[in-house]
Amino acid sequence: MAGVERKTKENKPVIAICYDFDKTLSPDDMQAQGYIQAVYDGDVSSFWKESNEMAEKYGMDNNLAYMYKMVQEARGKIVLTRKRLEEYGAKVKLFPGVEEWFERIRKYGDEHNVIIEHYIISSGLKEMIEGTSVAKAGAFEKIYASSFMFDERDVPIWPAQVVNFTNKTQFLFRIEKGTLDVNDSGVNDFFLPEEYRVPFRNIVYIGDSDTDIPCMKLVNTYGGHSIGVYNNDTFDKSKVYKMINDNRIRFFVPSDYSEGSELDKLIKAIIDRTAVNEVLEDIHYNCKEECTNNNRDKINEKMKYTKMSLILSLNGSSSFATTHAVINDLLSIEGWKKDECEMLIDIALSNSQVLYILNDEDVKKFYKKIIKILGHSSRRVKEIEGYLE
Repeated sequence: MAGVERKTKENKPVIAICYDFDKTLSPDDMQAQGYIQAVYDGDVSSFWKESNEMAEKYGMDNNLAYMYKMVQEARGKIVLTRKRLEEYGAKVKLFPGVEEWFERIRKYGDEHNVIIEHYIISSGLKEMIEGTSVAKAGAFEKIYASSFMFDERDVPIWPAQVVNFTNKTQFLFRIEKGTLDVNDSGVNDFFLPEEYRVPFRNIVYIGDSDTDIPCMKLVNTYGGHSIGVYNNDTFDKSKVYKMINDNRIRFFVPSDYSEGSELDKLIKAIIDRTAVNEVLEDIHYNCKEECTNNNRDKINEKMKYTKMSLILSLNGSSSFATTHAVINDLLSIEGWKKDECEMLIDIALSNSQVLYILNDEDVKKFYKKIIKILGHSSRRVKEIEGYLE
């Protein structure tokens, strides 16, 4: 796709750590940490209740419903702009250790010859996430989240992107192939397993709830690492227990991103394992490539023998029936080399059995093909062309 920048396979393994945002990096929904209180007359739970009821009433996506309600509730109270949303995002509280987490884990990866990239895949608002301190510090390779289209005054007028629990999975495939732009149709292109920039075994997904299950299941199924987090203040593990029982996640830990925390140790163990495992994967693909090349050499050798046998049969043909049979076999072969074509031209001129039926449909078709491959008009080629005319 013209104008779209794609990431290509690196000379070192890449681990993509993908995060939900609300209740994964932050203790609460981002809208409930300043925005709702500023524009809505009721409490936070009432805002979400009304939003969900509207979605049910009109058959709307729940995320479209909350985006519409955010714009609706702001009317006459504040001028809702991109800048205002980023300002609310700047007030969003983060779990312990989040501020230092991304750079520390990236540095640990560098020390172990592994590239670490952090991605957000969230149903929250991109504009608010972009306003957080970690996003402004450049923590994320890409933020995939619901977002608005803005007019010339920077006021939201339409949803630009809606990310819900089912379409979250598309972004994992984008990360896998390096086709990060949401409009890049290259995500549908065929890749050999060894060509993936970030194979699923090197994808980590960290989330907290049912909305993360499709991504967690996908990553888990294809050999990656799905991690459920729970709030260490409430110590409610009911969701992560269910997710591990349902084989959605492999691990669960408190949402504490501090150095030395359970999550910190777990991610570092995944990096350590990846560094070793990718060496084995490289050896495997090298062995596989050598085997493929060996098979190709055998096929080429067999084809070379087949072609030479047919050339000799044509040269020794003493009947029209035999000549037609050999020509039929020759027509089925592709990849003629020029020296082989020269031999076939010589045979046509020296063997009367071939020359006499040169304008029969099958023989003519074959020799026109040979002349085209040679791509020149030597004396002998011109002589054959004369017979064909």
